[in-house]
Amino acid sequence: MRRTRLLRDESGGATVLACFALAGLVVVTAAFAHLGGVVVNRHRAQSAADLSALAAAYALGSGDESACAAASTIARRMRVELADCSVDGWEVVVSTAAATSSGVFPIGPARAVARAGPVE
Repeated sequence: MRRTRLLRDESGGATVLACFALAGLVVVTAAFAHLGGVVVNRHRAQSAADLSALAAAYALGSGDESACAAASTIARRMRVELADCSVDGWEVVVSTAAATSSGVFPIGPARAVARAGPVE
């Protein structure tokens, strides 16, 4: 009789359920934090691309090399890699890449492209 009573005893069942629910909540919170970091890096890459393209367009009067050098300086100061800088007439196209933090789910760098024309 004692053995069957132990098998039917449900005390502690709510504790086990609460532990699983808490573990699920921790996993969801970590996923949202990781996703937030990826979004921040994407915005940082786009901001760096925009500012680098504007700086390159401003320096375009001094030549193509100085325009891309200005874009590189801005990207380096914003801790973003300048992936490409090309001049097509009076337009500058700049692409940047911002490294994402290495976490549980490794994702490649956040990339962004910006274009700027002549500045007066």
